[in-house]
Amino acid sequence: MKDKNISDQLQNSVEQAIQTKTKLIIKAGGSKDFYGRTAIGKELNISEHQGIISYEPSELFITVRAGTLLKDIESVLAENNQMLAFEPPAFGDKATIGGTIACNLSGPRRAYSGAARDFVLGTKIINGQAEVLSFGGEVMKNVAGYDVSRLITGAMGTLGVLLEVSLKVVPKPETEITLVHQLNIDEALLKMHQWSTQSIPITASCYHQNQLTIRLSGTEKYINTLQHLIGGEVLTDADSFWHSVKEQSHHFFDSKKPLWRLSVASNSEITSQNDDTFYEWGGALRWIKTNTSQNETPHPLNGHISLFRSPTKINDTFQPLPKHLLQIHRNLKQAFDPHGIFNIGRMYQQF
Repeated sequence: MKDKNISDQLQNSVEQAIQTKTKLIIKAGGSKDFYGRTAIGKELNISEHQGIISYEPSELFITVRAGTLLKDIESVLAENNQMLAFEPPAFGDKATIGGTIACNLSGPRRAYSGAARDFVLGTKIINGQAEVLSFGGEVMKNVAGYDVSRLITGAMGTLGVLLEVSLKVVPKPETEITLVHQLNIDEALLKMHQWSTQSIPITASCYHQNQLTIRLSGTEKYINTLQHLIGGEVLTDADSFWHSVKEQSHHFFDSKKPLWRLSVASNSEITSQNDDTFYEWGGALRWIKTNTSQNETPHPLNGHISLFRSPTKINDTFQPLPKHLLQIHRNLKQAFDPHGIFNIGRMYQQF
């Protein structure tokens, strides 16, 4: 009953905001406040809207309220030898599943298992007319038109208040091993592309300072066979290493320079080979530390660049949208939030 009351309170707050034309900033743990632009308005805190609604280990899904702490969800899953396949970063003990889904954040496994969006089965939201709407469900199925649950994922709260989310979960692998190779960047990317054609069960990869690090996951017998096949030195503190990459506590990220996130095809031209570039996802994700602006930061065609972190808040965070995509964003914003009250300015200045 308490959680129903909290849901009702949030709905009432949205109704009042509509009546008073008050803009709202949706917030929970605050662990993702660094990401994106600065929204304007009055804070609407959902952190008390917590709890696991349903969890069926045998059915491989979990439904939780948006204010539920990410670490609590992962702890419950671990008790059943299961996990979130997209290995989400937390960036703090107060990270919630709502903020994770709102930002569509994924960790080292993303290139090999899928993004957060790929594991969202259903959502419940309060839209910009103070209506409580449910989308999707607790099983994967084909739908016509927009898959709204996945549309909500990554919208950074601009389309509504996320109340609940249902996620597909997966079993933990039987065993994992991390191998390290000393290579230059061209050799490393060539290796990664060769391995990708051989069905080798890589579940994480990164490259920095002439060191290619890969994680293999599977059965113990198969992993032992692969270790001898592809070689490399075994990394003994692998769990700590991948945690440092996921949570950006790795020494590369310890910098006062702005951190840019470059998403490209893995075989894209190498634009930088110095210590200020960190490669993940087989070369498809490139972190660049530089004081240059977005326009000056080198990136190839068909890529996407955004400012992920900065010592000082800069509002040119995301790459400008082409006119046709900008219009789609406007149309969606109008449909979900016709009064323009949710997280205005968080993604783009216009909405």
